[in-house]
Amino acid sequence: MKPPFLSSIARLVLRACLLVCAISSAHADDWPQWLGPQRDGVWRETGIIGEFPAAGPKVRWRAPVGGGFAGPAVAKGRVYVADRRLAQGAHNPSDPFARGEIPGTERVLCLDEADGRILWKYEYDCAYSVSYGSGPRVTPTFHDGKVYTLGAEGNLLCLDAEKGSVVWSRDFKKDFGTKTPLWGFAGHPLIDGKKLICLVGGEGSVAVVFDKDTGQELWRALNAKEPGYAPPMIYEFAGKRQLIIWHPEAVNSLDPDTGKIYWTYPLTPPVRSGMTIPSPRKAGNLLFLTSFYNGSLMLRVDSDKPPLVWQSKKVSEMDTDGLHSVMSTPVLENGYIYGPCSYGQFRCLKADTGERIWETFEPTTGKSVRWGNAFIVKNGDRYFLFNEKGDLIIAKLTPEKYEEISRAHLLDPTNPDPGRPVVWSHPAFANRCVYARNDKEIVCVSLAASQ
Repeated sequence: MKPPFLSSIARLVLRACLLVCAISSAHADDWPQWLGPQRDGVWRETGIIGEFPAAGPKVRWRAPVGGGFAGPAVAKGRVYVADRRLAQGAHNPSDPFARGEIPGTERVLCLDEADGRILWKYEYDCAYSVSYGSGPRVTPTFHDGKVYTLGAEGNLLCLDAEKGSVVWSRDFKKDFGTKTPLWGFAGHPLIDGKKLICLVGGEGSVAVVFDKDTGQELWRALNAKEPGYAPPMIYEFAGKRQLIIWHPEAVNSLDPDTGKIYWTYPLTPPVRSGMTIPSPRKAGNLLFLTSFYNGSLMLRVDSDKPPLVWQSKKVSEMDTDGLHSVMSTPVLENGYIYGPCSYGQFRCLKADTGERIWETFEPTTGKSVRWGNAFIVKNGDRYFLFNEKGDLIIAKLTPEKYEEISRAHLLDPTNPDPGRPVVWSHPAFANRCVYARNDKEIVCVSLAASQ
């Protein structure tokens, strides 16, 4: 017998409320890989703060971590981050460009998203020969109950995301005869179906694809003296899916399933110091790339012989044109490009010509500083910028101007390698929060509209 007070109208109201609650809770997004769920630097959650309170946004938790440039990944109520611990008595060289054999370990940490408690950690010996040796560079990738990590010396791991146990592993230097790049292995692996696509190096193996569940090699492709650091990206151009591999000698398009080369655009001169770092970006049929010395390159990919639209005329770190980005992936929006240049000049360019519209140092360093940086994530009609000082900025980016709405300090810069303290790790945005780390801690800060 139904209770008399539960009328048909009341039942309908109750069902509607439950549906609203279910939709609301389901809308919380994860950040399971480099640049977010769709690998495009867009944070699609709603209900996000418009500007920061006077006292700053609410800090949910802080947790200690070791050194590293690797940003966190957030998935299924857990936070994954990689770090490094120096061996007892060991220290990094005072000159960050110096290379030796510095003993220590790399770790993969799994934290509870609710309070930052360590749920498990996986640690392995890893002597560093890299320049700028604070720690790993690569954001973990979560997919289908597994977490994939790549260390600075080429240790590729597939771990059980629940327990932290090793499912399979590969060693790039041993397995492919490659050498550790100057700044370590830094190309964020890409999941595509059953494939794990990696930037490796070595003879014929700049790009290597593994079975994501077993670690078995599926195919390898491309030769280059050095692989660079740019993450593999898959875009659709001219009606077909194309795997873009950008190394210092060429931009390459491959069939993601077979490794067949669709086209190659040689780079003359090659990218200086191997600094192919920011992710290649797509806008319509345009493909944009940027590097510290060589500057910008824009291709129109509408055939198997993509023509050059424009490129920087100056190979320089100071006398720059276009956009000479160090590590931050720029934004292409409505025919314009936004991003930091070589000395922290945050610039707006016309995408079809490369013409500079405006520049400002406000969101990066406040003044001209070598490698001045801010990472950029889009949310709705505004952007969240996380700069090297540890500040999170809400801003509007338009062809007219840079408009700062609000700013809050999240973390102190702790890495001294560039000659000043910096935070050079990309944050994650999930569950209406931001997750950011330096070389001492990781912090989770609420960005929900109702604090």
